Amino acid sequence: MQDHESQRSRVVNHRFDFTPGYASTRLPVFARNIVSTSHPLAAQAGLRMLAVGGNAVDAAIAAAACMTIVEPCSNGLGSDAFCILWDGERLHGLNASGPAPAAWTRDYFQRRHGDARIPARGWDSVTVPGAVAGWAALSERFGKLPFADLLAPAAEVAERGYAVPMVVQQKWTLASQVDELVSQPGFAATFLPRGRAPEVGERFAMPGAARALRSIAATHGESFYRGEIAAALAAWSREHGGSMTEADLAGFRPQWVRPLAQGYRGHTLHEIPPNGQGIAAQMALGMLAHFDLASLPIDGPECQHLQIEAMKLAFADVYRFVADAAHMEGPAERLLDAGYLASRAKLIDRSRAQHFGPGYGVKGGTIYLSAADERGMMVSYIQSNYMGFGSGVVEPTFGISLQNRGHGFSMDERHPNVVAPGKRPFHTIIPAFLTKDGAPQMSFGIMGGHMQPQAHVQTLVRMLDHRQHPQAACDAPRWRVNDGLEINLERHMPRTTIEQLQALGHQIVGLDDSYMDFGAGQFIWRLGDPAVDGYVAASDPRRDGQAAGF
Repeated sequence: MQDHESQRSRVVNHRFDFTPGYASTRLPVFARNIVSTSHPLAAQAGLRMLAVGGNAVDAAIAAAACMTIVEPCSNGLGSDAFCILWDGERLHGLNASGPAPAAWTRDYFQRRHGDARIPARGWDSVTVPGAVAGWAALSERFGKLPFADLLAPAAEVAERGYAVPMVVQQKWTLASQVDELVSQPGFAATFLPRGRAPEVGERFAMPGAARALRSIAATHGESFYRGEIAAALAAWSREHGGSMTEADLAGFRPQWVRPLAQGYRGHTLHEIPPNGQGIAAQMALGMLAHFDLASLPIDGPECQHLQIEAMKLAFADVYRFVADAAHMEGPAERLLDAGYLASRAKLIDRSRAQHFGPGYGVKGGTIYLSAADERGMMVSYIQSNYMGFGSGVVEPTFGISLQNRGHGFSMDERHPNVVAPGKRPFHTIIPAFLTKDGAPQMSFGIMGGHMQPQAHVQTLVRMLDHRQHPQAACDAPRWRVNDGLEINLERHMPRTTIEQLQALGHQIVGLDDSYMDFGAGQFIWRLGDPAVDGYVAASDPRRDGQAAGF
């Protein structure tokens, strides 16, 4: 481990403007040990681990386990997960997204559902859950504390219950109005115990999930994949027409991967390689590097237009080419080729909005959290049930709420993302990490379906081109690109910018996706030597979250 002075020498100080930015009830948080999540109880669970000598990985696992209970609309014990972490010396990536069951083929879905898309809800949307295996893998390789200690706070909250906060309650209520979700086996009994969504401040408990957490803790995750929980999941699947088996669960292992890297403004953005969409943010930034964004007013139409167009170009390629890495038509790195990104940047017209197709050659419900400690370990972690409450299927004995990532597969036999046994689907959730000169700079992420890479781009442009500090970049108004020329804009975007974007041909429409909206992020920026200077952190005001530290 490097000494304090050598660590300090590897960090080039990036000077933020800490004057007040946008209207917000939140201020940046400064500390040497810090956890930032979208729910205060989860942040405190992480801090408990740090306070008793644990490291940032221990804190992240404790927070992630707690999040499955306190924000069930976005994630659960049946989630998938991804992680990028700095261990004090180098970066590591973990892909803990699960594959399709062995029974899943195009013929399987054609027989059961015709030629339409794979269902969004029910057992035929459920791939093997990966998050629990991800926790165990992270703890075994990098954790300091006993694994059972990490899950204790979540089990306590699940058993005793908690008061439902405002944003979670709003999303819970929206989900309770979706008939295809409410009708899934186990959903209403678990999440509508009074025949409705909980009210704000009303107590909600998950005793089944408490049992599951204690079983997972005692077996280091084995019971979930090769024990009593696996047996219960397989039995629930058989009872309700699903295809997932105990063999599907027993065969899963998370995968350690090397994050992809893309330079931007003297920094390097790292993302997990496909099957995720993080490469979209890297592609867009690679195009934007050809424009002098710092010379343009950050909230003005020119700066926003260039980012929107770059993002559309990136998505055109991502939706055409990205899939499970083993099934792509070529290596993902080719999409980050400097010459290729320069050629794509030349397609951007400053005077008009365009609709782009791919060059050579999906929706979401998620939690993101970050943790960092005074020894220099930093963790960027994300887990998700995909759409709100995922598949809607809940195994009742253990309160396992299952994701619906199978809906991300294609039924087009010519597409690299076509459904197949044992294959990972296209994923929306993407943790991110920023380095400078080979040293860690920021662990960050923004939850929210296809909004995620868009928000990565927008917040990095604000921080690196315009020196906005993390909380200001978090608070600032966002845009969201959809299909064709259609975009959504947050209400606090300047009126003149909205009018001039319309004049450029952008079709601004009202937002009909009130679950995902404009995403929500957590950011931890290293200020220098973590044992001396610490970190500055931000938590998005669009959620119930908190950055907390000591």
